[in-house]
Amino acid sequence: MTRIAVCAPATPITREHADAAQKLVAEEFPEHSITFHEQCFRQVGHFAGTDIERLEALIELANDPAYDAVWFAKGGYGSNRITEAAIARMNAAARSKTYVGFSDCGYLLAALYRNGVGQPVHGSMPVSARSERGREAVRRVLRWFSGDGSGLEPSLDGKTPAVAFNLITLAMLTNTPMMPDLSGHIVMVEEVSEHLYSIDRLFFHLANTLPRIAGLRLGAVTDVPENYVPFGQEAEDIAKFWCDRAGFPYLGRAEIGHMAANRIVPFGLASPSTAG
Repeated sequence: MTRIAVCAPATPITREHADAAQKLVAEEFPEHSITFHEQCFRQVGHFAGTDIERLEALIELANDPAYDAVWFAKGGYGSNRITEAAIARMNAAARSKTYVGFSDCGYLLAALYRNGVGQPVHGSMPVSARSERGREAVRRVLRWFSGDGSGLEPSLDGKTPAVAFNLITLAMLTNTPMMPDLSGHIVMVEEVSEHLYSIDRLFFHLANTLPRIAGLRLGAVTDVPENYVPFGQEAEDIAKFWCDRAGFPYLGRAEIGHMAANRIVPFGLASPSTAG
């Protein structure tokens, strides 16, 4: 049994989102339990509560030995504002947990990984449980909590450490105290709702700031806005161009992204047995 606690380090969810996730767990995964912190439903402007409220909820759940895993409710923007303070206050119980999320919550995953706190995992979040396609993404994570590795990113080989990030999140992380050393890692990136020229700009930044990585894989690049003039390169062309400029091996595609097919990537070396 994995005892899962949910908080929202960035933006809020509704009670309907929580009800859908709890119903799914109760009906299909009775070996698990899932508890939503009241903070998930708090809204202060863009955020799921103030920075202090979001920080305190995360620390409360991470430091509570009654839970095996902390599942981030939703992305959006905001986890970077509390990440360093959260890491500084995490105790021994926090260091034994699994943490699951992606997109904006990549700030937290990165800092957890840098500081050796628990098992950070790129994976879909409970906010998706209200639609059938979204429920399958949530099921993938719940199966992984049960020890089923069928939802892992297929390219993981268990020999080379890997990480997965939203492209703009990774670019913003570089040269900050949250950034882990990714030397020798396979780095997977995905993006949503960015122009192709922005994708190119983000790759320019990463090509000049990442260390010597083992290679890069490109996930889904979705909902690309149409520019007033065609950029002239598609997302994969851009990735290959900057990998070549930086001397990084381009390893092909990864099945990650803002989509229902989003696969699971445990940071480091993947194993089905690393769940809860």
